Amino acid sequence: MFVVNPCAAGCGKPAITGNVLCFVHQANPQQEYVRICNYIKDNSKIKDLVVSGMQFTDMDFSQHHFYGCNFNEASFSNCNFSSVKIRMSFFDFAEFNNCNFSKSDIQFLSFAGANIKGCDFSDSEIIHVNFEGACISETIFNNSNLYNSRYISADMNKLSFINCNLKRVHLAGTKQNDVLYKSSNTAEAIYETEEQ
Repeated sequence: MFVVNPCAAGCGKPAITGNVLCFVHQANPQQEYVRICNYIKDNSKIKDLVVSGMQFTDMDFSQHHFYGCNFNEASFSNCNFSSVKIRMSFFDFAEFNNCNFSKSDIQFLSFAGANIKGCDFSDSEIIHVNFEGACISETIFNNSNLYNSRYISADMNKLSFINCNLKRVHLAGTKQNDVLYKSSNTAEAIYETEEQ
């Protein structure tokens, strides 16, 4: 798992991997962006990467493997995550616009408080993933296994869960508008908080 080294500028945000400063305090953020993008392009398996707060556009993450990485508060626009494998990583309060996660294998991730719009998670393994408090709109999860994932208190608008495994998917406190669950096992989802 990644080690959090606080930014040397004293802001409390984590320093980017290979640097002593967070992304906000970089003297040349474009140079850091290129360095990190090249690192990702050159390595198909990546562990313990910290890129909190970075902004990725048109980046190809497809078919990469990520383990124990910190993408908190990062933003992703038109990025390709298809066939990606991600384990034990954090995307809390991140933003995703028009990203492709189709055929991905993502397990034990956190998208808590994330803003996800116009994305495609179809044909994926989305197991033990936390979407708690996320705002998710115009997004497709069709033909995916969502076993034991959590959407607690999420704002869900114009989503499609056609033919999905919803066993032990937590939906308590969600706000749902135009959400389609056709051919999914909704009876096996959890709609209320379980008693301890």
